[in-house]
Amino acid sequence: MNLNATLFAQFVVFFILVAFTMKFVWPPLMKALDERAERIASGLAAADRGKAEMAAAEKRIASELSATRDESAKRIADAEKRAQAIIDDAKQTAGVEAARIRAEAEADATQQINRVRDELRAQVATLAVKGAEQILQREVNAAAHADLLSKLATEL
Repeated sequence: MNLNATLFAQFVVFFILVAFTMKFVWPPLMKALDERAERIASGLAAADRGKAEMAAAEKRIASELSATRDESAKRIADAEKRAQAIIDDAKQTAGVEAARIRAEAEADATQQINRVRDELRAQVATLAVKGAEQILQREVNAAAHADLLSKLATEL
């Protein structure tokens, strides 16, 4: 066999192999590579969209967190004001109640003083009658002298 004929046969086989590869192997391979490149590109685009959405979500979260903090601080301040108002109201009510109790106690004390004075007047009147009875050595009629005793009691 001749070197030229072998070389020519190898060229023919090589071109047939290249033609077969270009016709049947290369298009599915290129199609798979193109699909993969497209998937990679769409994945990168989705990742970029995801990053943008994540940044927007973080901004929303930060603003909502700030609003929530402001609202909770406002509620705490309102609760403290309300608690202080309740305490002040309770102090005022307690002051009014203390004044009322003090007034009742003073009125009760005044009534007791007056009652004790009346009892003391009655006792003094009785003692005065007994003293006068002993001085006069005779019995004094308390019913007859009731007017005199009442005048004496009012003078005391």
